[in-house]
Amino acid sequence: MSTRILVVEDEEKLARFIELELKHEGYEVSKAYDGRTALEMAESDRYDLILLDIMLPGLNGLEVLRRLNMEEGRVPPVILVTARDAVMDKVSGLDAGAVDYITKPFAIEELLARIRVALKLYNRTDTNSASGTAVDEAGEQEGVYTWNKLILNELKHTVTYDGHEISLTNREFLMLKTLLANKDIVLSRDTLLEKVCGYDYIGETNVVDVYIRFLRSKIDEVFGIKMIQTVRGVGYVIKTES
Repeated sequence: MSTRILVVEDEEKLARFIELELKHEGYEVSKAYDGRTALEMAESDRYDLILLDIMLPGLNGLEVLRRLNMEEGRVPPVILVTARDAVMDKVSGLDAGAVDYITKPFAIEELLARIRVALKLYNRTDTNSASGTAVDEAGEQEGVYTWNKLILNELKHTVTYDGHEISLTNREFLMLKTLLANKDIVLSRDTLLEKVCGYDYIGETNVVDVYIRFLRSKIDEVFGIKMIQTVRGVGYVIKTES
């Protein structure tokens, strides 16, 4: 079955260009030219990935992304495609649930590479594959990982602390799961980058630090704990609580 991609872009010529390139690579492509249509299509049909412009008529891309993340069930990986390249725009997009961010103008080869990485990431977390390395296989019983009052359920794709649900993006979830699966083991940034983004990730080199910061802002700072610890010059660790 072909991989299905929804392209959301209000510039029709650009949308057509992306569509032709993706079809040439063997993907099945649908298009939407405004935010409301994109939201309706994403809610009513199944897609493996969404390319989503931020500046859209009707609803902007960030609002579309937020509404998708409010729906029950898994949200496909979303790559934001936009002309806006300010740091805060990137942070807002990633924090809203996007797995990656590419700015216009871009080389089609880079976009295709980012799509491959995003699909690999999503398939790895969605199928709960048992073919990974030891870093993936140290999980607790039936995909449930715990620390203090925190519970991560891999099958349900949920994280709670003392009963309070914590909303995480796909990459934040995978980062936290990897750390929890390897308690008391210091994981280097390279190891975390490989497990969360894949070998062929070509984005920002400080992406691990960015996602650790996101996790701390959503968990450590909210609940007044110190779960994720930094080992200077090495990486990060979650230690078994005493």
